[in-house]
Amino acid sequence: MKFLIAMDSFKGSLDAVAACRAVVRGVKAVCPTACCDIVPMADGGEGTLDALLASVGGRRCSAMVHDPLMRPVRAEYGLLDAQNIGGVRGTAGAREFAGVRNARNANRKAEAEPGRVAVVEMARASGLQYVDEHTHDPLHASTFGTGELIRHALDDGARTIIVTLGGSATNDGGAGIAQALGARLLDATGRDLEPGGAALARLDHIDTARMDPRLAHTEVRIATDVTNPLTGPTGASAVFGPQKGATPGMVRQLDDALGRFAQVIERDLGRSVAAVPGAGAGGGTGAGLLAFTNATIEPGIQLVATASRLAGRAWTADVCITGEGRIDGQTAYGKTPAGVAHIVKRANPRMVVVALAGAVARGVAAVPQAVAGSRGADGCADGSVARTIPRDDADYSASVDLYACGIDAVFPIIREPQPLADACRETADNLAATAANVARLFAAAVDADR
Repeated sequence: MKFLIAMDSFKGSLDAVAACRAVVRGVKAVCPTACCDIVPMADGGEGTLDALLASVGGRRCSAMVHDPLMRPVRAEYGLLDAQNIGGVRGTAGAREFAGVRNARNANRKAEAEPGRVAVVEMARASGLQYVDEHTHDPLHASTFGTGELIRHALDDGARTIIVTLGGSATNDGGAGIAQALGARLLDATGRDLEPGGAALARLDHIDTARMDPRLAHTEVRIATDVTNPLTGPTGASAVFGPQKGATPGMVRQLDDALGRFAQVIERDLGRSVAAVPGAGAGGGTGAGLLAFTNATIEPGIQLVATASRLAGRAWTADVCITGEGRIDGQTAYGKTPAGVAHIVKRANPRMVVVALAGAVARGVAAVPQAVAGSRGADGCADGSVARTIPRDDADYSASVDLYACGIDAVFPIIREPQPLADACRETADNLAATAANVARLFAAAVDADR
């Protein structure tokens, strides 16, 4: 029996590689002769850098940059082998992203010079790990440090830069990135705006005369797991702002400021970004990258899956075990378990897909009668692997999407009630134990068929 192990990270506990190894340990404990093919996964958020380095190879680099509150920190980025990653572009199952390019790039052919491929994970410089409940500041947090990482990647010769969005503490529409790369965001008096999304309400003019000229010859690929627009009820501020400490009043203030940012971008740069699917990812960073660089957007899960040849490896496997820290109402909206299931089921319709999670939201694990046995060969009913994340976590309705995307069973790994700290500390053992039970079930089924 061959198992395809395609786990995402368990936030605060295990990275994707460690999660895969824990599952293998459990499977091997029951089926010592089983073949286990490890494919670390990510969906464009935190951990995508690690997953791509594990799948493609390359080296880690680090640089001193600024964190969301403009304090100096050392952050990592990656340099990949262009021959291994070249041509990887998420298309299959990416209907929501069709045509996602800024206006000037609508029919643009790749102009990037041959060279290195860099991976800049937004969370490394601008992530939530740099703030806590006492220091978070969504009005003034900046993506400046992510822009500095992009500049370092350019210095290293990268002419294709994958920027993964997710886990940010910012809501500035990528304004900080633009400033770090040479753009000037000016108020009515001609003064540069201070860092943060709130300041964009006073934006009067954008000056790109000093933008890094290398960007004109650099392909920027935005990897994300959501298709939220920049503004509005499903925009960056309304959906993701509260996760970063924004009060209802701050959400309105930030949404208005990002709206002003989009207006000035369209007037001064000729690029309409507000309604583009994915523009709201990373606190609106998708919009900023579309406005100031030659960027396109693609589903992060598809990019990592293509780089790791997930579909090809599914052809010869019997069981796929995937999962991440939590499976809930957002899982069907482009998260790893749904994306993996969609991809492997298209490649191998006979594949059995089991998802493991530290927590499974109420209703997700109950198979609705409406979808029992109704999954089609195309996976998700609408063929997509990423959608607009709503403000409310619709756990039960999400179960329809989960099972329609090809997941056959969902299991939480917690074996008894315990404090969160203990659960995080025991994640590897809990994963291994649950994987062992899954393997035992399949082994029993094989024996029963003999």
